Amino acid sequence: MSAPGKAAGMPGRGEISLGARFVLLAALALALIVVDHRQDHLSRVREVLNLAVYPLQLFVDLPVNTWQSVAGAVSDREFLISENARLQRQLVIAEYRLQDLNVVDRENTRLRKLLDSYEELREDRVLVAEILSVDLAPYRQRFIINRGSVDEVYPGQPLLDADGVVGQVESVSAMASEALLITDPDHVVPVRIERTGVRTLAEGTGDSTMLRLANLPNSANVVPGDRLVTSGLGGVFPSGRPVAIITEFRQQPDQSFAYVTARPVSDLDRDQEVLLVWNNENTEAGDSAEEPVEDLHGALK
Repeated sequence: MSAPGKAAGMPGRGEISLGARFVLLAALALALIVVDHRQDHLSRVREVLNLAVYPLQLFVDLPVNTWQSVAGAVSDREFLISENARLQRQLVIAEYRLQDLNVVDRENTRLRKLLDSYEELREDRVLVAEILSVDLAPYRQRFIINRGSVDEVYPGQPLLDADGVVGQVESVSAMASEALLITDPDHVVPVRIERTGVRTLAEGTGDSTMLRLANLPNSANVVPGDRLVTSGLGGVFPSGRPVAIITEFRQQPDQSFAYVTARPVSDLDRDQEVLLVWNNENTEAGDSAEEPVEDLHGALK
C-alpha cells in the first residue's frame, strides 16, 4: 500500500521521475556519442573495457571452440582413414594391372625372340608347337607337344626355341608327340666349340640346367664361357644353332678326358612353345631320322 498522503507511482520530495531520468540519460548518451565521434576521447576507455572483457569472451567461447576443434579433428581423422583406404585399394589395383603389363611385356619379348629365330630358319620349313605337359623328373626330361603325324611330324625331328636347341621328337601319334629334351640322360647332341671349332658331344645329365661334354682331352683349349653350337654332324640339327655355354672345365690327370659341363642356353623348364624344324637335309623324313641319337658317338670317332 502507498504511504498516507502519497499517490501510487508519484515521486516524492527530492525524487526524479522515471521520464525525467530517461531524458537525462538519453541526453548524456547523445553528448558522449557526439564528443567521441568528434574528438575520439573514449577510445582509450573502449580499449580498457575490451581488455577487461576479453577473458570473459574467451571463457564464453571456449566450449564452442573446443567442440569445433574436436569435431574437426575427428572429421579429419575419418577423412584420412577413408582416403588411405581408397588409396590402398587403388594401389592394389594398379599393382595388379602392372603385373598384367609385365606379363604381356615378357610375352611380347618371348614372341619377338621366337619370331627372330623363325626368321633365321626361314630357308627351312618350320612349325610352331605348343607344349602341353612337361616331365622334368630326375633322369627323365621330356614333354608333350600338340603336333603329330597329321602335321607330318616324325621321330627324331629337331626342336628349337627362341634361344637355341631344345631337343628332338621321340615318338609320334596322330595329334601329339613326345619330345626328348637335350638334358635327358638318353640324349646326345653333336656340337662344336664356337671359338675353336673343336667338335664333341653334349650329353644329357638328367638336370635341366646342365649338360656334360664327352671326349674332350685334358689338353683341350676350353674355357668357361665358351659357346657350344650344333655341328650339323648326322644331319639332325641345323648347323650353327646355339646349344649351351660351358660352365666348368676341370682336368683329370688320372683319366683320358677332362670333366666339362655346360648350361643350356634355352630355358627348358619355362618354354611354352617350340619350333619344329624340317631342314633342307631332313625334309623327307627317312629311316635315318627314326633313331637320330644311336650312332653319334661312333660318328665322331
